[in-house]
Amino acid sequence: MSKEIKSVEYGLEKIFEGAQDFLPLMGTDYIEFYVGNAKQAAHFYKTAFGFQSHAYAGLETGMRDRASYVLKQDKIRLVLTTALNSDSPIGEHVKKHGDGVKIIALWVEDARSAFEETTKRGAKVFMEPTVEKDEHGEVVRAGIYTYGETVHLFVERKNYNGAFLPGYKEWKTDYNPTSVGLKYVDHMVGNVGWNEMNTWVKWYEDVMGFVNFLSFDDKQITTDYSALMSKVMSNGNGRIKFPINEPAEGKKRSQIEEYLDFYEGSGVQHIAVATDDIISTVAEMRARGIDFLSTPPQAYYDGIPERLKDHMHKFKEDITELQKLGIMIDADEEGYLLQIFTKPVEDRPTLFFEIIQRMGAKGFGAGNFKALFESIEREQELRGTL
Repeated sequence: MSKEIKSVEYGLEKIFEGAQDFLPLMGTDYIEFYVGNAKQAAHFYKTAFGFQSHAYAGLETGMRDRASYVLKQDKIRLVLTTALNSDSPIGEHVKKHGDGVKIIALWVEDARSAFEETTKRGAKVFMEPTVEKDEHGEVVRAGIYTYGETVHLFVERKNYNGAFLPGYKEWKTDYNPTSVGLKYVDHMVGNVGWNEMNTWVKWYEDVMGFVNFLSFDDKQITTDYSALMSKVMSNGNGRIKFPINEPAEGKKRSQIEEYLDFYEGSGVQHIAVATDDIISTVAEMRARGIDFLSTPPQAYYDGIPERLKDHMHKFKEDITELQKLGIMIDADEEGYLLQIFTKPVEDRPTLFFEIIQRMGAKGFGAGNFKALFESIEREQELRGTL
């Protein structure tokens, strides 16, 4: 992280030292999207992102109101769900928001305890603890609402050895493009409305036991035209990180305002997925048709040796190759990271993906904010929404 960014950052171990983590989370279990056509969306994520067929639920499995396709790549599971009739809350969600993330499922040891601990601290109930069974065992799930209509679902699967969940069957297809090298969910970013960031920061602190370990204000995340504010929330073991953004006053409309307008409310802005070889991953995704934000100017890449001066001795990547692909680089005291952002993956300018490779760095690319936001603004200008 550049020295100009005066962020609040502490070691998570120190923050949680002596504290009881009342909501132990073991990782991201799955991310469920509500979409207009799950079958076609699954084909897109398989073809362009390298996901593989994993599980399915629909009319053929006794599901009457929806169809869900589960895709897998290493530790990442995406569930794409569509309504099977017009009288459906799934369809209403898509009508209002477009395709988007509805459920962030969190893997827990005890779903009933997670539900009890969060609801007694003020969480709004989405789903009471429910036991789902089939011949492969049982899964317990329970859920609460977070910002907007987004849900955190607690998933306890220690007594289950089926493909995904009861009600799903293994989904085998002849068409399974190779992986592009995506490994796991690094973090997920939520956009909330004007002056709502601190409300949701407090909610994650009080209800989920998270801590705010990194903060950026509108003087740090700003361009000539727009600004935003952001705070990063993390659970006790650091496996789950949720940055929360809100708009800030600027000369023109920020990307957060654009998102809120087109999503028609608060929601998940982007999903950051990790890779061990970002050059190979991004080159393959480009070849498969994924559009990324425009490449930063030459001066950005000329300045990399100075930006990474404390880490250049272990910097292995070819800067020319990074520039050719539009990959950005940043560093903090722990090391450096490489990152790039897709354009929105649907027609509404809402959800997009970040591809990230961490080489020791624990930050979020603060030194790249200006270049990134200028690139986003160029896209906004083309859309007439800046």
